[in-house]
Amino acid sequence: MMLSSQIPMDPEGPTERLCTWVESLKYRDIPAEVITRAKYLILDGLACGLIGAHLPSSEKAATAIMDLEAASGSASVFGWERKVGPLSAALLNGTFIQGFELDDWHRDAPIHSNSVLLPALLAAAEHYSRKARCNRDLSCSGKHLLLAYVTGCEVGPRVGLGLWGTHVLSKGWHSGAIFGPSAAAAAVAKLLGLSAAAIEDALGIACTQAGGLMSAQFESEVKRMQHAFASRNGLLAAVLAKGGYVGIKKVYEREYGGFLSMFSSGNGMVPQFKPEEVSKDLGVKWEIKNIIVKPYASMAGTHCTIDCMAALRTLYPGKTRDFSNFESIRIEMSEPAYHHGGWKAVRPLTSTGAQMSNAYVGAVYLVDEEVTPIQFRNDKLDRDEVWRLVDITTCEYNPEYSKSPQDKARTKVTITLKDGSPLSHEKGAPRGVRPPLSNREILEKWRAITKGIIDEERRNRIEQVVLSLEECNDIVAISQLMTGLTTNPLA
Repeated sequence: MMLSSQIPMDPEGPTERLCTWVESLKYRDIPAEVITRAKYLILDGLACGLIGAHLPSSEKAATAIMDLEAASGSASVFGWERKVGPLSAALLNGTFIQGFELDDWHRDAPIHSNSVLLPALLAAAEHYSRKARCNRDLSCSGKHLLLAYVTGCEVGPRVGLGLWGTHVLSKGWHSGAIFGPSAAAAAVAKLLGLSAAAIEDALGIACTQAGGLMSAQFESEVKRMQHAFASRNGLLAAVLAKGGYVGIKKVYEREYGGFLSMFSSGNGMVPQFKPEEVSKDLGVKWEIKNIIVKPYASMAGTHCTIDCMAALRTLYPGKTRDFSNFESIRIEMSEPAYHHGGWKAVRPLTSTGAQMSNAYVGAVYLVDEEVTPIQFRNDKLDRDEVWRLVDITTCEYNPEYSKSPQDKARTKVTITLKDGSPLSHEKGAPRGVRPPLSNREILEKWRAITKGIIDEERRNRIEQVVLSLEECNDIVAISQLMTGLTTNPLA
């Protein structure tokens, strides 16, 4: 008997309530519209993985990590003709999905769910399938993948809400890298069929590995990998728990050294953390419905700026194209958006920094009238016409936008002309949030961004498998289709 099963849990605590729910959740318990949405979200995540597989930073990471690996592993690397160990596969594939700011995010508790969940789940499925051919060690059907994926989509944001969601970003933590290990551990534990006691161990092991500094958004490339750390660490946690390794008990509610207690330390909120959020409304309120799919290739906090610029271009087409007549550009935003993307961009700037800067992204839209991967190629990052606009742009925190949760995405852009006249537009939420992208729009995005990255036959096959996952008997088919060279979108 595993030691974990001999240790009693607190039946009234949020950690055990969460673990019990994860263990007991059945495919039939999930509403049909949630299952359908999950399939389209998965498709979007795979598209992002293919786009990110051969970016320059991705290739550096892949080369370094593959150098540590044996000649042949058990888990596929997206966009490469190579298999590595499952932990390394989760790390690389998560890095690729987060590689170009095109991936999903949660509206209230920012986490990029696909970059955390898909790499861990697919690596676990492929590894154990190869080892045991889907015997009692693992269930490999599409329904089991959907069940585990939805589980992770529910756990990650709830853990984040226990830390006041977006406020984690304001304090300088990379929010999804903090919430992510819990999501990956819960999802893989569900796929492995672990008991509630073992799930608690997995979460406890995952939480002690959480971390991520938001200063990674400036000069570094490691911002792309931080959700992937969460994916790898959550997978490792579930595998250890499967083997009977004992994790931290009651990890979310403990005062001394507990997950929520430590990551909320000094946040100035009252209460400091909210453990009840971890298990609140499970199976009643589906957090997957609050996962947002991005229409633009930039950090989510820049999207309202893009939409404001687009509206101004429509309202004042002539005036907004005469850059010589611009005196200044002012972008007002909420506290989380300001801390995340309101910093002053200066030359030289990496593609990561460019995608995180409201001033830069807004300038790019004014010049190009689009924000796609092409705008962030290395040869595009030093354009004088863009930087002249960046240099006259100021980003400001508007306290009014932080008073209500409904206003945390609110943004106002004001272009002041040299005669002193202002051109202003304000939006409460960007496209993709209100309204969210429809399933049809997600499918169109999948087809558009993968065009030229993989051949049409392969693209169609992935699309067919994912959108009929409930009929798939072996999800290893997805990993097999994701293996094989792809094109660098920035080449």
